[in-house]
Amino acid sequence: NIAKDFPRGYFPRYFYEEKSYWTVIGVSSDVKEALINEDGMVEVDKERLSIEPMLSIDNKLITWNEADKKQSLEKNYLPIPNVVWDVNGLNLEIKAFAAGEANKNSVLYLMYKLSNKSNEKLEGRLFLLIRPYQVNPYYQELNLTGGASKIYSINISDDLMQIDNDKFIYSLTPYNSAGAMRFEEGNIVSSLAKGISPSSPIGVHSQKNIEDQLKLASGVFAYDFDLQQNDSKLVLLAVPFYGNELGQPIFKDENSNINLVEDLLFRTIKFWDDKVSQIKFNLPKSADKIINTYKSNLAYILINRDKSGIQPGSRSYERSWIRDGSLTSSALLKSGIVDEVREFIDWYSEYQYENGKIPCVVDTRGPDPVPEHDSHGEYIFLLKQFYNFTKDTSVLSKHNTQVNKTIDYIHSLINQRSTDHFKNGNDSVRAYYGIMPESISHEGYSAKPMHSYWDNFFTIRGLKDAVDIQLILGDQNSYEKIKLIRDKFKTDLYNSLNLAIKTRNIDYIPGCVELGDFDPTSTTIALYPCNEYPNLPQPYLKNTFDKYYQFFQDRRDGKLDWVNYTPYEVRTIGSFIFLDQPEIAHKLIDFFLKDQRPTGWNHWAEVVWKEYRKPAFIGDMPHTWVGSDFINAVRAMFVYENDYDTSLVIGAGLYQSAEGGWIDSPGGMSIENLPTYFGELSYLIKKREDHYELRVFGDLEIPSGKIILKNFNSSKVPKKVIINGIVSENFSNKQIIINQFPAKVEIYY
Repeated sequence: NIAKDFPRGYFPRYFYEEKSYWTVIGVSSDVKEALINEDGMVEVDKERLSIEPMLSIDNKLITWNEADKKQSLEKNYLPIPNVVWDVNGLNLEIKAFAAGEANKNSVLYLMYKLSNKSNEKLEGRLFLLIRPYQVNPYYQELNLTGGASKIYSINISDDLMQIDNDKFIYSLTPYNSAGAMRFEEGNIVSSLAKGISPSSPIGVHSQKNIEDQLKLASGVFAYDFDLQQNDSKLVLLAVPFYGNELGQPIFKDENSNINLVEDLLFRTIKFWDDKVSQIKFNLPKSADKIINTYKSNLAYILINRDKSGIQPGSRSYERSWIRDGSLTSSALLKSGIVDEVREFIDWYSEYQYENGKIPCVVDTRGPDPVPEHDSHGEYIFLLKQFYNFTKDTSVLSKHNTQVNKTIDYIHSLINQRSTDHFKNGNDSVRAYYGIMPESISHEGYSAKPMHSYWDNFFTIRGLKDAVDIQLILGDQNSYEKIKLIRDKFKTDLYNSLNLAIKTRNIDYIPGCVELGDFDPTSTTIALYPCNEYPNLPQPYLKNTFDKYYQFFQDRRDGKLDWVNYTPYEVRTIGSFIFLDQPEIAHKLIDFFLKDQRPTGWNHWAEVVWKEYRKPAFIGDMPHTWVGSDFINAVRAMFVYENDYDTSLVIGAGLYQSAEGGWIDSPGGMSIENLPTYFGELSYLIKKREDHYELRVFGDLEIPSGKIILKNFNSSKVPKKVIINGIVSENFSNKQIIINQFPAKVEIYY
């Protein structure tokens, strides 16, 4: 209400009942993260104060409302966000990054660079306001309350503003003036507006030490600038996440501080680049947005991670779900990031209940007892994924007792639906026989638990992986026991699915038994990660995704009204690749990438609203379960493993079009160092004058000895295929079988 009495821009955007978007800043695995919003305002810690820039130019106060703004990331993919204001030729670049040791002495660094791009001299003042507002808006009400925060006391000294007793803001650039105000003394922005002449004191009381009983105090640093054409000025702040520990010396010499921060920035860039660029994507420029999003979300996953706990968010979703954690771990392993997954496995395993139950989520209060019956299969899947990519049997051996306890618990749940009542009832009752009991693991059933196929597909995944784990470890007794459970469950699962389709009179795969509901975003997991494609009933599988694609087109083309959606739908990108429809997958990619807000930060919230500025809950930004879904889906474009014949499928989703695609790029394309179940894979494709040349190489040992090139060149039938100099007959319009490695493949049309 107060904001409405002042000019627009005097308060953060969300106080004007508009959506505000943001991203995260932090050190890998730290429990502390900052946020920066699209307007350049920075929240220095969870539910704490913000630092917000304003300018005075020609005796006029400039806020976010008057500036043209653009958001980006360092190198377009590293988790170092930038916001650039353009104000009539004056550029203000706001860059934020974190450095230091996680959970000990990590520090938030803020860089404000003023650059004169005009044709004349510019002078004025940069204000950095410290105010009791979060970047996280008031309509974010899950597990915390966004909006206003609290500042009780402010104490200003030569290079420091101390907020209350625990937050310290160091000005590494000498300020020209500073001050603080209590809430009852008025709005600090109005006071600044009254004294914006560069030669006069700022228009706030020159108080350096105040206390505010309302806990709504504000402070400001002011920095004068006088810039000739093409000149620039750099202002630096450092805000420790832990007490007043900077972990670095502060110099009295301004240039020494600049050198210090620029060196820290250089090292931070190198750390993140090494972390997210282990796979080398050499693709045409048209692929940049896809690959940049892939890399950015790897980094965001590691920033959202608190110690060993993989978490989908830094505020509303600051908890570790095994569901998110297992699929996110898979995305990390596929990208060559291993140690963090091992740590997550060891940490989460400690929270298994004595009866074998795997908790759905763990947070600072410990494991959550809510029953979500997908958890158990996801835990075993996680262990097997780690082995698949590392071939490290020590982790399997270490946790095999937990695997067997989990299987016993799964079996006890299955037995609840294996009684004579379910076995001998009518078709509607028999649809429940032998499957998992109802739960709320599927968020759509949180109001009332349902017998979700989401739970059951994850259960069959866990049972399959548990059988494999016993084979790997040579435990014959456990292998035989679990194999029997797996085989019976598989039979009962598909009996249930067919009966549910029959009794609900539907022509698609339902989300749960009770409702026969259409839920393709849920059904995606039957394809990945559960790898049940060969077992899923046709034509119902095809109908499910045909129906989804029709809905997708109608929504995209404005033929139906919609309010919002969850970008978990990015999973369907992978589904269409597995279904050999890559052209649809790329249409989905185009649509979902356009709903990144702002687009320069390469991520999604949990909810996308059609109305861009609608002030309503969106979850965390970035929401890295969505991010890991995207990584898993995009990876399938380049390579995926077929569990049923242990083959390796490559190139199934490479972009192609009538105007030319990636494989037609004049410079060719290549992917190097792709981790797979069978070792590291690289391949390159080059269009020659009369044929395509594919070279496949790396460090692979494929049990089947078979690599499959799928959907190449829009699925045209090759005229001739030559592999390592020998003419091959083993190809069709959909695939080319490569039985040699390494291989040089020449494809003629």
